[in-house]
Amino acid sequence: MADVRDDQTTGAGSSLAPGAAPARARRRWWLLLVVFAVLVASGSAFAWWKFNHTVFDPTPLPRAWINAPFVTTPPEVVDAMLELAEVKETDLVYDLGCGDGRIVVAAAEKFGCRGVGYDIEPERIRESRERAKTHNVEDLVSFEQKDVFTLDLAQADVITIYLLPRYMKKLIPQLQALKPGSRIVAHDFPLEDIPPDKKVRLQPAGEDNEHTVYLWVAPIKVPPAEAPAS
Repeated sequence: MADVRDDQTTGAGSSLAPGAAPARARRRWWLLLVVFAVLVASGSAFAWWKFNHTVFDPTPLPRAWINAPFVTTPPEVVDAMLELAEVKETDLVYDLGCGDGRIVVAAAEKFGCRGVGYDIEPERIRESRERAKTHNVEDLVSFEQKDVFTLDLAQADVITIYLLPRYMKKLIPQLQALKPGSRIVAHDFPLEDIPPDKKVRLQPAGEDNEHTVYLWVAPIKVPPAEAPAS
């Protein structure tokens, strides 16, 4: 006859006393909970150690992350900016946040003027220099990897800008140092609380969005600071 075993520990023939199986199950659950708690505590301790022993890179974030997104300026907007600024051959054009260099290259190519593009991202500087080489204006333009908020802008005749509003505001003290008659041209984002001397809107072919170009002629008219409320 085949040997048939009953695996139920609480049935007839079991060697365990009634209630022993639930007690053993409870002990197993408590053991699992203790192991789980130890694992959680160990993981937290390791994470804290890892955090405190991590060497953080203090290098500033790329301009595309902190000042303005890198968005190529449509050719129609480039033309509008240069026309609004009335660029001429004797001008020195600074482009702050030059991206791929298309504005200063276009200015040099169309008007024969000199230009300097500034950007914090090395990749953008490389692209700008390649563009200048392609358009044969390397003798007129140059590109430098610099933080635009550290620049002395006093020598510029024309400043072109594409920065987010809070960074436009941060730039105002530098723009106040421009010599009289210098022109500031901004794409889409104005100087806060400083009315432009001119403003044009345009919609490039094939685009749904309208673009705005602003012009200020130095010295810019910065409103007086309001006295703090008493």
